[in-house]
Amino acid sequence: MKSVNTFFPTIVRTILMIAVLLIGNLSIAQEKTGSIEGYVIASETKDSLNAVNINLISVDGKKIATQTNLFGFYKIENLTPGTYSLVANISGYDPNKIKSISIVANKVTKLNIVLTLPVKIVNNESIVSPTLYDSYEKKGSGSYDLRKMNSVSYDIEHNTESYSPINENGFKSVTVNPLSTFSVDVDAASYSNIRRFIVEGKKPPIDAVRIEEMINYFDYDYPDPADENPFSISTEIGDCPWNEKSKLVHIGLQAQRLDTKNLPANNLVFLLDVSGSMNAANKLPLLKKSFTLLVNELRPQDKVAIVVYAGAAGIVLESTATTAANKTKILEALEELQAGGSTAGGQGIQLAYKVATENFIEGGNNRVILATDGDFNIGMSSDGEMQRLIEKERQSGVYLTCLGFGMSNYKDSKLEILADKGNGNFAYIDNLLEAKKVLVTEIGGTLVTLAKDVKIQVEFNPMIVESYRLVGYENRLLNEEDFNDDKKDAGEIGAGHSVTALYEIVLKGSGTSPLVDDLRYQNTSDKVSALGNEILTVKFRYKKPDGQESILLEKNLENKFLAWNQISDDFKFSAAVSCFGMILRESEFKGTASFDQILSLAKESKGKDKNGYRAEFIRIVELSKAIFGTK
Repeated sequence: MKSVNTFFPTIVRTILMIAVLLIGNLSIAQEKTGSIEGYVIASETKDSLNAVNINLISVDGKKIATQTNLFGFYKIENLTPGTYSLVANISGYDPNKIKSISIVANKVTKLNIVLTLPVKIVNNESIVSPTLYDSYEKKGSGSYDLRKMNSVSYDIEHNTESYSPINENGFKSVTVNPLSTFSVDVDAASYSNIRRFIVEGKKPPIDAVRIEEMINYFDYDYPDPADENPFSISTEIGDCPWNEKSKLVHIGLQAQRLDTKNLPANNLVFLLDVSGSMNAANKLPLLKKSFTLLVNELRPQDKVAIVVYAGAAGIVLESTATTAANKTKILEALEELQAGGSTAGGQGIQLAYKVATENFIEGGNNRVILATDGDFNIGMSSDGEMQRLIEKERQSGVYLTCLGFGMSNYKDSKLEILADKGNGNFAYIDNLLEAKKVLVTEIGGTLVTLAKDVKIQVEFNPMIVESYRLVGYENRLLNEEDFNDDKKDAGEIGAGHSVTALYEIVLKGSGTSPLVDDLRYQNTSDKVSALGNEILTVKFRYKKPDGQESILLEKNLENKFLAWNQISDDFKFSAAVSCFGMILRESEFKGTASFDQILSLAKESKGKDKNGYRAEFIRIVELSKAIFGTK
């Protein structure tokens, strides 16, 4: 007979073995479950839909219900492996029922769902808005993988891109309007945007063509400033390529170039749109890659915060120094972003400025970088509301950079206003090479403001010039009295930026100007004769980034016309770009401009072209000629 001491260890061992088996079986049971997750989007708008009812139904009829969150995301866990069906529905959309969904043990099944608007019957015909089904990789009946979505082009009726209207500048009589005043513009969004259209084989909308932004996209070989002022002014005058009866005046401003190593410390807030409308390959995925390029350029003394907005705004990453150790953390935060929900842009802007202000660096570059398609649809969303919001926020001393992404619902007009009123600049990112240009090659000009409220005023000599026409800058025109008004907002110039302006002028006595009656009470001949042989005077006002009073620069241009072989490559190339813009705009002033003429001018003036931008322009013109014809 066994002793008690022998018996109890046996019981203990048995209990332990049973416990081990139970725990093992429990673990096996837990391991044998699966899960399902994904997003629900509206096919017509690509917006992710929140509060969508999701019902997952097993083969024995058991239902498991959930709803999509604010970002249109749903997830159901701890599912027994097997075959299920799913029904997604929300008021206003046709339900989507998906059959034969396989749930596999230890695996997450990814299932994104598309909901469409109901079919309408009009005149006995079925009418429904075009869907985006063909733009997604199909994974099964009714299901699509948003992560592999290709670029989407809507039909023309479904394109909701918006652009501010442009009323092209016409000729003005010098005796009536001797002064031409405008705010500088170093934005270049228009050029990369119209390039996107042309590469797709489409002609860009006329109002998308802003000629001054096309011209200012390119580098020019203007001289560096020679004195304490951070700008140089260059002027030339020669024949007008598209009108033999006119002359062309070329004015170039060059901002001081700074070594990127010597740039002030950056306090950057990335304000990123992660709404449903950003769920396309040329939007959020391109945005992530673009900002990765920027983060890799930043130094240990710089810092970055990430604010996102969709149906609401939130902080993804608190302000973080971009040391080598922290860059991985910043890049991981970028990579984890996913698109979904509607677009509360106004709330996002307010939060981003708050974060930037809280981390303000005295003497540094404090800037919000907004990246979006501009499709704001919650809260403050109208152009007027956004303008007033940004005018208020800029008082903090924080500057703004706007980066536009995407197509079909791209809101160029809204981003242009935000950049103009937020003491900032504006670029359109259509590919990763453009992101490199803006955020790496030209990082000084993009991030560091050298001067603010920059204005130009040109006065023409009525004894020599009969009329003039400013090429472009239609949305930047100022009243003549605004030039000396330091309270009047104007444009900003970044480190290393150049600004180019062209005037087509008609000389006195040519008989080709618009007819204007002689003025009865104006007689300036005595005064003008005392000024020698000046054809015009260029005045240039700017404020230092932290200044409140403007500084004036001035340069006179003599009545000396250069022969064509004396004209600079910069003059010729900017004229070629202007011709291209006028053809795309179907301008009444394009004269004899043609694709062949543009190609001849551009090839003649290609110059060193260190970054290859002029060579690319030539290819874009050649492509345009092939698509649109010879004129």
